[in-house]
Amino acid sequence: MRDALNIYRLILLIGLTLVTIPCVAQPVPANDENIPYLMTFGCDGETSWGDDDFSQTFLFKIPLSYSRPFYIRVYDPDIGGAVDEINGVWDTRMSYSVYGGKECWSHEDARGVNPEGNYRSGTLLASKVFGMDNRYDDGWYTFGPFNPTEGELVEAFGGYIFKIICEGLTGDDGNLYRYYLSTERDENRAIEDGNAFTYEYSFRMWNNNENISHIYPYIDTATIYVKQVNFDWDDDGYIRVVSRVKRGLLASISNEDNWAESKIRIEEEEINSSLDFQFIKKRPELVRNNNVVISVENQYGEYLEFFTIPIGGVPVYNPSIKAKQIEK
Repeated sequence: MRDALNIYRLILLIGLTLVTIPCVAQPVPANDENIPYLMTFGCDGETSWGDDDFSQTFLFKIPLSYSRPFYIRVYDPDIGGAVDEINGVWDTRMSYSVYGGKECWSHEDARGVNPEGNYRSGTLLASKVFGMDNRYDDGWYTFGPFNPTEGELVEAFGGYIFKIICEGLTGDDGNLYRYYLSTERDENRAIEDGNAFTYEYSFRMWNNNENISHIYPYIDTATIYVKQVNFDWDDDGYIRVVSRVKRGLLASISNEDNWAESKIRIEEEEINSSLDFQFIKKRPELVRNNNVVISVENQYGEYLEFFTIPIGGVPVYNPSIKAKQIEK
């Protein structure tokens, strides 16, 4: 029954994607997300610095309409210099690995939030380890070229799926970085109708409390409620949930080195659209360089995709829609 629901969910998802305005692949994090950096610490790091498992997975969709080679570019892949977060001395090594092929996405472990089991499923296409390397500080490293057919064909997504895993191998420093899905090796040029998504977002908050970050979990017809789980928020502000019918529901937030969760009822008007999780910081002098982790799952315990380009567009509260009772 659950497999059938998953298939139905994906069919609806791609159907909605096809009827929305064509999108263009962008930096990861995307502009609408307003997140400064992705974040992964070395495996010897302290979880109180904001990383629960020292690994982060992102997946890229290459649409069927695109047939040329493409590249996955990494901004500031090394660990050292002005961008990253030092803990004593620079002693961290970080690996980036790109996967395609069968079960790159469809293996159950690849759709989880922990680096457990066969989360590296698929065919390894490229890999590189970085330490402190001034050549890439505030610069780009490019993986590829890859052919779209080297990915896993997922018809319900309307394209081929590739996976990149960033993992801390040694050390305890923080790696701050970004991705870009590009048609070119040496510059960032978007792939029309491409997209990226993850099941657990690990990222750096802005220090300026005027900057609000966003993530966009997609809600399908099988979803009755969702449970958001966040880690090491440091009690540093608020998580506000906005949708067509939610003006600003406050979600539970974690403190130093612990977890918090809360359930959110899904209304009929929110089906086949994305929620907007807004991360609103308190006064900037309270907590600086705050790194946080968040995931969202449905009532079956299945993790929802955070698409960098939200499916159905960025949700906007519509006061003319009367919502039913909302549970926190």
